[in-house]
Amino acid sequence: MRAALGQLLCRGRRACEAAPRPRCGGPGSAAALRCWSCGGPVPSAGGLPRFCPACRSLQPPGPRPDLFRVLACDRSFRLDEQQLRRRFRSLQRALHPDRFGQRPPKEQYYSEQHSSLLNKAYQTLLNPLSRGLYLLELNGIQLAQETDYDADSEFLMEIMEINEKLVEPNNEGNLEEIETLIKVKQEELTKEVTAAFERDDLQEAKKLLAKMKYFANLEDKLKNKKIPS
Repeated sequence: MRAALGQLLCRGRRACEAAPRPRCGGPGSAAALRCWSCGGPVPSAGGLPRFCPACRSLQPPGPRPDLFRVLACDRSFRLDEQQLRRRFRSLQRALHPDRFGQRPPKEQYYSEQHSSLLNKAYQTLLNPLSRGLYLLELNGIQLAQETDYDADSEFLMEIMEINEKLVEPNNEGNLEEIETLIKVKQEELTKEVTAAFERDDLQEAKKLLAKMKYFANLEDKLKNKKIPS
């Protein structure tokens, strides 16, 4: 179980050294931690799960962990989804609560915390919209609840027209066309968001992600429309 994490731990340390420090870190955040079981020092693992080098007990997740570091990824919008899946599955197997059934209750609880955090990190980073919003959050930027004032009138008209098509009765023939349109638009926006982040234009990324959010809402409506009543 612990050996399965070794390679990822090494990769995570290298990524941690190369990546900028999270803005939420405060004074003393890099101080050495002590094992809850034996009291020995526990080195940092760059956001990945830590085991005490002396007694091999699983340690609790750190406060406000960076979800990119949880999966040993660079903090970047451009991401290799296949590699992300492999890392997730490897860590998921190693940290599954069933593997800690014979360990002390506290360690069982920590394995549940790690598993929950791992699932959250995977779901957040796998989806381009949530990954982009999380990157903005790490930089202290959030989308407003109402984003109409950020969108141009032509774009809003396009969204309204798609909405109208979705609510039309007996429109089964149009659903496939709408689904294709939404997919194409999301792919185009994903490329534009990637370029915006890579040139460090966070305000442009914010505007594009707001548009992606509109299409994500349309996608949800489309899925509900296709569910038989």
